[in-house]
Amino acid sequence: MKASTFYRIAAVLLLIFAGLHTTGFRNSDPAWKVDALLASMQSIHFDVVGSDRTYWDLYVAAGFSVGVFFVFAAILAWQLAALPSATLALLRATTWAFALCFAGITILSWRYLFIFPLAFSFVITVCLTAAAWLSMKQVPTSPSR
Repeated sequence: MKASTFYRIAAVLLLIFAGLHTTGFRNSDPAWKVDALLASMQSIHFDVVGSDRTYWDLYVAAGFSVGVFFVFAAILAWQLAALPSATLALLRATTWAFALCFAGITILSWRYLFIFPLAFSFVITVCLTAAAWLSMKQVPTSPSR
């Protein structure tokens, strides 16, 4: 397979992940019995550098920020897929940083979250790592003089 295939798979998974995360992170199951916790997160106000905020505000901002990041990552993956292998070779640090970023997200998902974000982040990490690896191998060799 080509690096571009792995980048396109990652891009699609990232868009799905972004959509699921953005629509689902504020939902709670009544069986969790967190109504009192959510009410306190929404009702306790404090001043943050001159702005009146609640813990709920911070939670929602963090959740939406993750969704925005996933959309950006999807766009980046799609753009990387469109680049010629010689250009990807010049972006070696970027492609590996992208893969390592999602490896970090996979570790955080394993430690703090649950199976769905763990599965998505793991498969995305595998795709990005494979793409970075393959992009190094697809570098055209110049004839020696």
